[in-house]
Amino acid sequence: MPIKCHNRVLLMLACVAIAAVALPFVNVAPNRLVSGEGRALWQVWSFAPLLLAGALCAIIALSLWQGRAAQWLTLILCEALFIVLFWGAGLAATLMVSAESPLARTSVGSGLWLWLALCLLASSDAIRRLTPHAVWRWGLNAQIWFIPLLLLFSGALNNLSLLKEYANRQDIFDDALAQHLTILLGTLFPALLLGLPLGMWCYRHPARQGAVFALLNVIQTIPSVALFGLLIAPLAGLVKSIPLLASLGIAGTGLTPALIALVLYALLPLVRGVVAGLSQVAPDVLESAQAMGMSARQCFWKVQLPIALPLLLRSLRVVAVQTVGMAVIAALIGAGGFGALVFQGLLSSALDLVLLGVVPAIALAVVVDALFALWLALLRGREND
Repeated sequence: MPIKCHNRVLLMLACVAIAAVALPFVNVAPNRLVSGEGRALWQVWSFAPLLLAGALCAIIALSLWQGRAAQWLTLILCEALFIVLFWGAGLAATLMVSAESPLARTSVGSGLWLWLALCLLASSDAIRRLTPHAVWRWGLNAQIWFIPLLLLFSGALNNLSLLKEYANRQDIFDDALAQHLTILLGTLFPALLLGLPLGMWCYRHPARQGAVFALLNVIQTIPSVALFGLLIAPLAGLVKSIPLLASLGIAGTGLTPALIALVLYALLPLVRGVVAGLSQVAPDVLESAQAMGMSARQCFWKVQLPIALPLLLRSLRVVAVQTVGMAVIAALIGAGGFGALVFQGLLSSALDLVLLGVVPAIALAVVVDALFALWLALLRGREND
């Protein structure tokens, strides 16, 4: 009887993981300004390749096995491998500190980054196959990070170069986090105040939608750096003409042009989301609500808004994640945030400092996306009930 693969995604991920063995597990540098040299997994621990080979063989075997038991075993094995690799990074850094000079830096190698990503992808695929319920999927995906976060806060990873860079710049990092959150919230609230009424106006006047969306599309196509630069001169001239604005914190550079540009970028997905959400309400439903004696306001709040809310939240989810990423570029005009760490690291050729800005920005985007995903899952579960 021929062998049949029941999970081709898992088999492909296992093959990529085997190829990743050729990549360095960690990088060891004599100091923070030198890229260093890669160390393979067997150069760190002689027994580790055997354990990894056994885990990969088990994953390949599970890809040939059909049923829920195979999916649960896949999830448990990949999650355990993710935790071991995460812990192994800190342990390898500790070993290198004792073997190298005190100034030596140990960073995560490309092979380890790839293995961690493959473990998460395999776990996510197993969760998707295990349950169709969005809330359960969210919970199973969230619990994967429980032990790694415990390891992170316990100090087991403190000898990694990224954590050393954080320890040296903790105050600067905390300020950057506060500034990044300020940019995010300062973009979402004005965007909602402008996008919701504009979307409702476009919905009620379909003939005007073409002109509005054309303008918003043009704004969306302008590169972020160019739009930031275009706002500097008008704002500087405005502040010079009205000195009172300077006392309110408005300036040609810094937070003001960044927020204006990010709000402009947020309008297109928000307005489209409002129009699409309201448009999916069937006319028969509105007629039935009006026949029951509902006013136009009651129809909006009790009929149209609940139906359009999931699509609006998806648009807001896109805007939030987009803003977290684009706020990094806003550091070029003095807006602060994690982008300040990134560009400071680029100017000083310090890769660890670049990662200190990039990794938290990615983590913040993932957290924001996960919170919106949970909100949508709870909303969907309430509708099903």
